[in-house]
Amino acid sequence: MHKISFFIMLASAIAAGLFIAWVDSRPNWDDTGITAGMLLVVTALLGFIAPRRAWLWALAAGVWIPLAGILLHDDFSMLLVGVIAFVGAYAGAVTRWVVLPPQTGQHI
Repeated sequence: MHKISFFIMLASAIAAGLFIAWVDSRPNWDDTGITAGMLLVVTALLGFIAPRRAWLWALAAGVWIPLAGILLHDDFSMLLVGVIAFVGAYAGAVTRWVVLPPQTGQHI
């Protein structure tokens, strides 16, 4: 992966995570399933595109909701949201490896 592609994907993961956290923090938003689904889809897509960095996509997109929960509400149970991000990222990575197996000598 080229440096520019990497930084674009990292910025996209951070922006998507911040957007999901912002939507989740709205006073009238009370739909945890939609929030979890959005986070799962975003991290799965990033994990599919660049499977070797699935851990990074999970952290970049998934850290914002727990961070807001801890800082604003002193709610450490929000750390469980990180699990959803990691499940999504690694599900995307595994799907990529199953659908498009790497060729011998090829780096993903």
